Amino acid sequence: MQRLIEASVWYESKRLDLALEFMAEIDRCVSLAAEHPLQFAVVREDIRRVVANRFPYSVYFRTEQHRIVVLAVFHGSRDPSILLARA
Repeated sequence: MQRLIEASVWYESKRLDLALEFMAEIDRCVSLAAEHPLQFAVVREDIRRVVANRFPYSVYFRTEQHRIVVLAVFHGSRDPSILLARA
């Protein structure tokens, strides 16, 4: 969560309201994952990924019976094995 806040602050420093656009895009990704979880590719075992538009981030999640569990909002330049190792 801390890195998501830091990313929002960084985007806001680049342009007024860009943080709002970033958070709206992440929210859109989470909503898509919740509505249609099986449409997203499995990246490892039961972990799936939604790639954000316009921003170099992905939302990683697991599906459960009646919900999804967001594991991370991860910047594309970071090594995803970091996330997958701790998931």
